[in-house]
Amino acid sequence: MYILDTDSLSNIVKSRPSPRLLKNLRSLPSEFQYTTSINVAEIYYGAYRSPRKEKILRAFEETVFPNVTVLSFDEETAQVYGQLKAKLEKRGINRNEPDLRIASIALQHKFILVSGNIRHFKDIPRLKIENWLE
Repeated sequence: MYILDTDSLSNIVKSRPSPRLLKNLRSLPSEFQYTTSINVAEIYYGAYRSPRKEKILRAFEETVFPNVTVLSFDEETAQVYGQLKAKLEKRGINRNEPDLRIASIALQHKFILVSGNIRHFKDIPRLKIENWLE
């Protein structure tokens, strides 16, 4: 099972998406393709900031979102998040809130995170991450 990070979702709708990303998604059954409510929020935020808002929203709402299952940040995820953030702080590691929330959802479900932003998630214990954008 795979969680697509925001950069992977955004890459799908580019005029020249990553061939590796598309190949991997085509070979992966849709029931194994997930994202998070945090990633969806980041997509909407980016769209509403863009002068091409309608085009971007249409691309995601018609092409991307119907093909992934969206996982929420729930109470169980909150517990994973609290433990993770405390552990990282003890080690002097700071990560931004959205990335910690995305990582917490991936850890809770024991899914692999697909992201080109490996450095955003490094040092997160037990998080499995793959870069399909290279």
